[in-house]
Amino acid sequence: MARVLKNWERLVRATLEREQLRDAGQGHARRPSGIAGAVQLPPSLGRATNIDAILQAADEIQAEDPNVARILCEQAYGMAQNLDPNSEGRGVLQFKTGLMSVIKQKLAKRDGGRIDRNRDIEHLWEFYNLYKRRHKVDDIQREEQRWQESGTFSSTSLGDALGMKKVLATLRALVEVMEALSKDADPDGVGRLIKDELRRIKNADATISGELTPYNIVPLEAPSFTNAIGLFPEVRGAISAIRYTEHFPRLPSSFSISGQRDPDMFDLLEYVFGFQKDNVRNQRENVVLTIANAQSRLGIPVEADPKIDEKAINEVFLKVLDNYIKWCKYLRIRLVWNSLEAINRDRKLFLVSLYFLIWGEAANVRFLPECICYIFHHMARELDSIVDHGEANPARSCTAESGSVSFLEQIICPIYNTMAEEAARNNNGKAAHSSWRNYDDFNEYFWSPACFELSWPMRRESPFLLWPKKGKRTGKSSFVEHRTFLHLYRSFHRLWIFLVVMFQALAIIAFRKGHLNLNTFKILLSIGPTFAIMNFIESCLDVLLMFGAYATARGMAISRLVIRFFWCGLTSVFVTYVYVKVLEEMNDRNSNSLYFRIYILVLGVYAALRLILGLLQKFPACHTLSEMSDQSFFQFFKWIYQERYYVGRGLYERMTDYFRYVLFWLVIFLCKFTFAYFLQIRPLVSPTNTIVDLPALQYSWHDLVSKNNNNVLTIVSLWAPVIAIYLMDIHIWYTLLSAIIGGVMGARARLGEIRSTEMVHKRFESFPEVFAKNLVSQQTKRMPFDRETPEASQENNKTYAALFSPFWNEIIKSLREEDYISNREMDLLLIPSNRGSLRLVQWPLFLLSSKILLAVDLAIDCKDTQADLWNRICKDEYMAYAVQECYYSIEKILHSLVDGEGRLWVERIYREINNSISEGSLVITLSLKKLPVVLQKLTALLGLLRNEKPEEKGAANAVYQLYEVVTHDLLSPDLREQLDTWNILARARNEGRLFSRIEWPKDPEIREQVKRLYLLLTVKDSAANIPKNLEARRRLEFFTNSLFMDMPPAKPVCEMMPFCVFTPYYSETVLYSPKELREENEDGISTIFYLQKIFPDEWENYLERINEGKSTGNVEAQRSNNDLELRFWASYRGQTLARTVRGMMYYRRALMLQSFLERRSLGVDAYSQSDYLTTEGFELSREARAQADIKFTYVVSCQIYGQQKQNKKPEAVDIALLLQRNEALRVAFIHAEEVGADGKRQFYSKLVKADINGKDQEVYSIKLPGDPKLGEGKPENQNHAIIFTRGEAIQTIDMNQDNYLEEAMKMRNLLEEFRGNHGIRPPTILGVREHVFTGSVSSLAWFMSNQETSFVTLGQRVLANPLKVRMHYGHPDVFDRIFHITRGGISKASRVINISEDIYAGKLG
Repeated sequence: MARVLKNWERLVRATLEREQLRDAGQGHARRPSGIAGAVQLPPSLGRATNIDAILQAADEIQAEDPNVARILCEQAYGMAQNLDPNSEGRGVLQFKTGLMSVIKQKLAKRDGGRIDRNRDIEHLWEFYNLYKRRHKVDDIQREEQRWQESGTFSSTSLGDALGMKKVLATLRALVEVMEALSKDADPDGVGRLIKDELRRIKNADATISGELTPYNIVPLEAPSFTNAIGLFPEVRGAISAIRYTEHFPRLPSSFSISGQRDPDMFDLLEYVFGFQKDNVRNQRENVVLTIANAQSRLGIPVEADPKIDEKAINEVFLKVLDNYIKWCKYLRIRLVWNSLEAINRDRKLFLVSLYFLIWGEAANVRFLPECICYIFHHMARELDSIVDHGEANPARSCTAESGSVSFLEQIICPIYNTMAEEAARNNNGKAAHSSWRNYDDFNEYFWSPACFELSWPMRRESPFLLWPKKGKRTGKSSFVEHRTFLHLYRSFHRLWIFLVVMFQALAIIAFRKGHLNLNTFKILLSIGPTFAIMNFIESCLDVLLMFGAYATARGMAISRLVIRFFWCGLTSVFVTYVYVKVLEEMNDRNSNSLYFRIYILVLGVYAALRLILGLLQKFPACHTLSEMSDQSFFQFFKWIYQERYYVGRGLYERMTDYFRYVLFWLVIFLCKFTFAYFLQIRPLVSPTNTIVDLPALQYSWHDLVSKNNNNVLTIVSLWAPVIAIYLMDIHIWYTLLSAIIGGVMGARARLGEIRSTEMVHKRFESFPEVFAKNLVSQQTKRMPFDRETPEASQENNKTYAALFSPFWNEIIKSLREEDYISNREMDLLLIPSNRGSLRLVQWPLFLLSSKILLAVDLAIDCKDTQADLWNRICKDEYMAYAVQECYYSIEKILHSLVDGEGRLWVERIYREINNSISEGSLVITLSLKKLPVVLQKLTALLGLLRNEKPEEKGAANAVYQLYEVVTHDLLSPDLREQLDTWNILARARNEGRLFSRIEWPKDPEIREQVKRLYLLLTVKDSAANIPKNLEARRRLEFFTNSLFMDMPPAKPVCEMMPFCVFTPYYSETVLYSPKELREENEDGISTIFYLQKIFPDEWENYLERINEGKSTGNVEAQRSNNDLELRFWASYRGQTLARTVRGMMYYRRALMLQSFLERRSLGVDAYSQSDYLTTEGFELSREARAQADIKFTYVVSCQIYGQQKQNKKPEAVDIALLLQRNEALRVAFIHAEEVGADGKRQFYSKLVKADINGKDQEVYSIKLPGDPKLGEGKPENQNHAIIFTRGEAIQTIDMNQDNYLEEAMKMRNLLEEFRGNHGIRPPTILGVREHVFTGSVSSLAWFMSNQETSFVTLGQRVLANPLKVRMHYGHPDVFDRIFHITRGGISKASRVINISEDIYAGKLG
């Protein structure tokens, strides 16, 4: 037995050593270190206890006191033993054995002595008090109390928030262990002290539990001292708006309120309808943020007790319940409220909260938006009756026979089970569409008043809920899909009819030689039978392609098919018969043209009816009248003309938009038919007549080819190519016209303003002003720009540059972080803050590089006047800027270096030079040929001043040499003599005091000017070579070009529209592993070698960033210390989730920067006007972080993350690493666990984030009715996670897309398009250009990248305006979140039916 224990301890020791190697970056599956990392906690133990938190606390304190760490570990072991004494759970035995071995190996006494456990509780109490004093926990608690009373906190009182959270987590674990051990402590000694401490914590101390209570964005369950969101007045007002009042029904005393908050509306809804607690927590935060953001747009409450404006409540109410209101209007049923004015704000908030709770727990039923309206309609009525009573009682519809109350079990599960049974019949999408019901079929059931036959509570024997083969169930609604080429005609029959009829008319005119008379007109009327017959063919196809669904389809849908079939059949027979009679009348000279008049009357009446119906459908005013018409006569004809659906009823635009649409197509048709008549049809008339008139010729196979057919095959071969081109060239004409219009629109939008890097250089001077105009909010500007004097204009330019510089510099820094530019290029691209005392704008050095040297050459060669020299310099405006900045900077630097007589010399020199400049005699005062010598001495001085370590003696010597050169070489003889005989200066020089004392630059502004002036004098590179990287050039060109486009002005961050980014993920690459990077293929090429060769400059920049110097080709040399960084570098150049997450988190960084510059103060000391544009520390600002978190969330829906964690897949570890590195990232996944002896699986939708220890922290866990994957995988993945999104807009991002900081800065402007005037209705989807970043990999990738650019720019531009029919691929488009989640989500999930699962909005765009 001893040998077994010894071997086991050796195994544990090896495990710990391996964990240490993983901490150093070795290996792919990096896990937490220490005790918690050495033993894997089974899920069965982790859910019910805080064992993991106790082990994490033991990790934190084992270095301080191993004995206390041992006590915590033993307590964790005891808790595991109490939960599972027989170790029956999966992994429990391994956990216990491993933990005990760790205790023996790491925490037992080193001398092998026996551990005295009798004093464990005293030792733990002593350590607890010592720990509290060391980390000043009492000060934190007092600060929190002051914060709760005043709503403000000081910016210097807290320190590192993450460190404080770790302290509180450790303290919480100590308290829990003390509470457990205090039962056996001396009641008169330490036991009494512990009980007093526990009583004090429970009664008055919310700090520990508040900081560690899991929350998503807003800490609603308990106040968080480190999260500033709770201080925002609009958030406090929203929380107050949903708070429970005495007017609400009383909750039973047995109902418990979670957390440390006051009761609110959601508690009543949870009790009445049995919603899940985590669903309630999730939607409570959703509603609070929705109300708070609506209020922030109207204005921030300023009163001490903030109140939400009634207008904000109404806005949220009407938007959330908009689909329900339209549904009731469509079915002509009464709303659950009489009028908007008749219900108070509490009732509105109750209804909004109820709708969100229904939607949040509906699971797959979310794909049935009108079904949710039906559920909400009845539950709202139940809520009305309950709210009017004094006592709260469970709703009858959600109460089971056993008495339990569950919305999921009683409402959602019956619908889900029926949908699951139907989905099981589709044979993975291969079964006939008519044999099973999809999501749309279920939803369309609620488009008819017949849906109320379902009753409430829902009748389980209703045909709607019947499973297949269990009686006559509700079947297909109005459509069944058959895969056939006949859809080519059926789907585009209007276009086919139009083209055939027009070809027939043009051919008749051509064969009549253009003579338009009565006979020609009668022949042209032959298009009537053609039109009727082709319509009849379409109705036949409707009947044929509905086959298979007649037994289950709605009776009204079948009736319409039958009526149209007979109607089209009879009309085609009648029109054809009458027209034959018209032809007979043409040959009869004595005819009275009766049939002709009948024919004209019939066609006229039909054309008039179609015109009237068309007007009713297209013109807004007429469309409104037609919707108001309730007469059955009109409704019948409208129904025959077009079946009445709930969706698609409002597809009409303004008259001006409609006329533009018509005009566009009129131009196309005019060009097409003109071309067809004059160049296709008319030239063939004469050859056709000639061929027809040829005498019969004998050919081989005469009976088949030419016998009595007037050479018809020859005519067919002649006309076939013309007809084929005629049918296809409409697309050619459309392409030509759309290219012309799209090009003109692009030019008007100034899309080609910046076309190259050279244009960036030339136009850089105009960037600050247009940037301030478009991308900087008024709250950031806060200064006038309307002065017109030259001095004021110069000051305005400097102010614009000061506004522009922090944003531009962050963009350049992001390029450096991404290794697109080197450190040197970053220094040249950065723009000074322009907040100093210099009187001119300071531009980036890459614009001014080598300009001084060129100016010196011009000065040396100058033989003219000062004005001529200055004119030649000013031909290059950046050369003029460089000369002026050099001149003023030298004065400022020298003035700060020297004092006494030296400062007097500097002032005298500059006074003389300024006088010479004003008199125009500079070329006489100075010997310009000596400028190179002066610059040489000045460069030597600046080179010394750049060093951090003072070298005052060397600097003094350099200044004196500069003095000698300037005085005796540069100045004219007269001025030189004056200075040499200047008594003050001569005395100091003779006594050795001149420049003997140098004040080393310490002022940050002076040091920055020294560094900048040195680069200005030494850099000789051309600006055309900066930056060298092509991707960096492309991004800067695209960004600067977009500044000149017409865009909505940027709102302050607090007033902008909140949004969420949503990314679905399955099992794609998250991060490249070391093995994947170094594994060679059959050609001996590894991935990292390939990346080095196709991104050589980025590889060099990466090595420079990690201080490894230039590459020697030996990658293994960097493996030990930079393996993880190398993995990220490689992953950021592939299609990985890590790249997507980094790109999307730029949104948060941009918002933090913008919010920081806007300086929204929450009790923090006010910022002075002089430093409000500094960006230093903006990422650490709690106010900026909180403001960004209110406006932006990022959810990645990792569908099988739970399985990946259980199976210990490397993808799960990499996703956890992304969570650790991005605190705002949230991961949603589907968790499945077996329940019961039969192995039945229960599914949960979970949301996790990283906790203070970098481990997954479960925020929400919402039970699902069953397996959520009934349809296509990606839409189902999106649907389960969309409940965790926030905001009013949602951007859908695929797993292989990227984003950049400079583009993220424009998100505020883009979201304002939702509020722009784009027609009758506000937009619900914003199309966003997609850049394919893999275009540089190969020629094929380059072609596809350009094709994508063409598709989403020029082509989509014309579809959007003037045609108003833009199609949306879905990503990276931005959706109106509230609009879409109340209408079935952002994608369709029915198997096979709805386009491709990769298209988000294929059916919604």
